[in-house]
Amino acid sequence: MPVFEADVCVIGAGISSAILAEKLSELRPGLAITVVEAGSALFDVASRVRARQRALDYGENPWPGDLLEDQAGAEGLTALTMAVGGLALRWGGACNRFSAEDFRLKSMYGLAEDWALSYEDLEPYYGEAERRLNVFGDPSPYPEDARSQPYPVPALRLSYNLQQLKGIAERSGTLFAPLPMAHNLKPFGGRGACCVFDTCGEVCPSGARYSPDFTFKQLMAAGKITLHDRTLVKRLILDDQRATIVAAQAVHRDRPEQAVEYRARYFVLAGGHAWSPHLLLLSACSRFPDGLANRSGLVGCYMNGHKFLQGQATIDTQLYPGQYQSYSLISRRFFRSAPDRPFVRHDTRVWESAAGRGPRLRDAAGKILLGDRLLDDWRKRAAGGSVRLRAYYDVHPSKDSRLTLNPAARNRWGDPLPRIEHRIDEPTLAREAATKAHIVEVFTSLVEADHGKLLGTSEGGYLDHPAGGCRMGNDPTTSVCDSVGRTHDHENLFVVGSPTMPTAGCTNGTLTFVALTLRSAERIAQELGGGRGPKAEAA
Repeated sequence: MPVFEADVCVIGAGISSAILAEKLSELRPGLAITVVEAGSALFDVASRVRARQRALDYGENPWPGDLLEDQAGAEGLTALTMAVGGLALRWGGACNRFSAEDFRLKSMYGLAEDWALSYEDLEPYYGEAERRLNVFGDPSPYPEDARSQPYPVPALRLSYNLQQLKGIAERSGTLFAPLPMAHNLKPFGGRGACCVFDTCGEVCPSGARYSPDFTFKQLMAAGKITLHDRTLVKRLILDDQRATIVAAQAVHRDRPEQAVEYRARYFVLAGGHAWSPHLLLLSACSRFPDGLANRSGLVGCYMNGHKFLQGQATIDTQLYPGQYQSYSLISRRFFRSAPDRPFVRHDTRVWESAAGRGPRLRDAAGKILLGDRLLDDWRKRAAGGSVRLRAYYDVHPSKDSRLTLNPAARNRWGDPLPRIEHRIDEPTLAREAATKAHIVEVFTSLVEADHGKLLGTSEGGYLDHPAGGCRMGNDPTTSVCDSVGRTHDHENLFVVGSPTMPTAGCTNGTLTFVALTLRSAERIAQELGGGRGPKAEAA
């Protein structure tokens, strides 16, 4: 059986893993870091232009090879991408910060749970995350969102359409700013500049949008990490005497009958909200029969995310759709809920839209339109503007919002796959109708500022930006790990990124995942340098 040894073994190769490995290699040069990923390394940048075009022309997957059929039986996941880069191969690049309220929900409102750290604790790491991802943005117009340092890059200039929409929306009394995004406006970090391909949520051919695979490729080229892709970690192995992890047992997908073992001083789970708690549950043993790091019984519990409401509207002002439709405005006005008012928290997003603005060959009655009749119809329907609206709103998980092992769905090695069933708590259910009514009122006021009309709204059928499953806390009986991601039960086992979050806020969570990971990396590096952690020979 092949055995690989390292100082730090990182399991998973998404955005948290990339940022962790990068910072550890800077803080402790010469550290032996091994990253293990079940999916493949899709480093062929040249193919991305072709893949993007085929996705546009034929609806094909722009990331061929990112699906592991063995793991496709997992239930309740919003995406099954498994590759070097993880879900951040497909993210849009939005980099919003949470607000101070997210960290003090119980203290301020008597709801959900306080985090094991404050916004002030995390704020410097938000700044560092923005620098590493090269986020562009402008300061929020709300003083509660004050920053200790500016964005690394000023925001991309608003298009004509967004300039018009900003002026209209702010007449309603709600202030907006450009959405902060991890997109290069100039080449940075080995990645190109934005070419406005406008497929940000799928594939960025120039590499302008931050993508972890670029970071991994650079770390490998510099000899700072070892990356083992196509290798599925099946379970963690506990020391015979102590509560430390001594090994991770794995299999290579091309050699499925041959076991592989990884030994390290520290193990870091960076597999995201699904695969990190899943591995802990799979690693049950006689001393931890319910799974490793699970004396609290909370591994896989409090799975969270946020709901969203979206709308389509018309306004009187003439817009000209097609000017970088992925770019949007955001308002943080409703991140804060007055303690003496009914609780409601949400972001507010505004995009230009081409809905109903394209040419058509048949009118509403089904008659064929050609020549001048087609042009006349097109001009009539293109008059004014079309607007897309969305609000992510804060919902809180119940304890039985869970990830469990599903014995009815197994991979080829017989391991049960995860099943996620999201459930929100009773206070969230009780206020949900009022929350949605409030959001509709906000949408309506925005478009009525330009004599517009809200045509309709729809709800997402899932929780977006999912997180949880290994929530942080100061009390080992009510949490899985502490504020830096160290599991309460195992001194050399960390969980980083989204699984540690008790709640998911009311805006995109990626920047918060990264900021938390940077804090974890700093602690691990301190202990490796100071000798506090388990000795190498214990492995």
